[in-house]
Amino acid sequence: MDPLQRIECQWCGAQSPTGAAACLACGAQLNVKNVVSDSGWREAPRLRDMSEVRFGSSTCQVEGEIVPVAEITLGGNDAVFFEHHVMLWKDHSVALGVLPLQGAMKRIFSGMPFIVSTASGQGRIAFSRDATGELVVLPMHPGMELDVREHAFLLSSHSIDYSYTRVQGLKNILFGGQGMFMDRFITRGQPGLLVLHGYGNVFERRLAAGESILVEPGGFLYKDSTVTMDVETQKLTTGLFGGVGMSLARMTGPGRLGIQSMYHHHRSE
Repeated sequence: MDPLQRIECQWCGAQSPTGAAACLACGAQLNVKNVVSDSGWREAPRLRDMSEVRFGSSTCQVEGEIVPVAEITLGGNDAVFFEHHVMLWKDHSVALGVLPLQGAMKRIFSGMPFIVSTASGQGRIAFSRDATGELVVLPMHPGMELDVREHAFLLSSHSIDYSYTRVQGLKNILFGGQGMFMDRFITRGQPGLLVLHGYGNVFERRLAAGESILVEPGGFLYKDSTVTMDVETQKLTTGLFGGVGMSLARMTGPGRLGIQSMYHHHRSE
C-alpha cells in the first residue's frame, strides 16, 4: 500500500492516512458516512470518548459525551484562547494570560464575558462549557472567516484572529435586548482549530449562492461570513386579538450554516 495514500474526511475535508479510524483534524469517524436529512441538514460528527485531534504541535482530546470536556496538550510555541469561565483544570506549567479586547465595558453591561484568557507553555489544560450538548471541532484553513453566536465558542488556537461585533437592530427585533454579540474568527496565513459548544445536537447545512432559509433565532450557532443574516417578521392572525408576530432570521448563502437543537437563554440574550 502506498504510504502516502490518504482518505478525505467527509465532515471537514482534511486528509488522513488510509489506516486512520478517525480524522486527525476534527475527530470524525472516517468509516462512517455523513448522516443527512431529506432537507439537507447533516449531523455534526458524534465524537467518541477520548477522540483526539491535532493542531500545530499540540493535541485536543475530547472526553465524555453528556457534558463533554476538551483537554489540550500544548506543545512547541502553541497557545489557545478561551472565555475566562470555561477552564476546568490545568497543569502548573501552563501559563495564563489575557487577550487584549476593545469595547470591554460594552461586553460587561451586556452580560458577555469581558475577559478572554490565553494559555501557553508546555502542559495540559482542560475546558468545559458546564452544560449538556456536544462539541464541534472546526479546523480553520487559511482565508476562512466564521461568525459564531455569543456564548458558543469554547477555545481557539492562537493562530486564529479573534474579534467580535455587536448587532444592534437584529437583536432588538429578535430578542428584545440591548444588542446581540457575534464572535468572528479569521485565519490568515496559518491553519488553526476552533472548538464550539452546541446545546442539544448540532446540524450543518451548506447553502448555495442566493439560497435562503428562515431559522428560529435561538437555533443559530455559526455561519460562514459569506452567509448574510437578516430579520423577517411574519404576522400570524388569531382572529381574537389581532394576531401575533414571529421574528425569524433569514440566512442567505453561499456558505455553511450551523444550528443547535436546544436553546439556552443567557443574560446577554
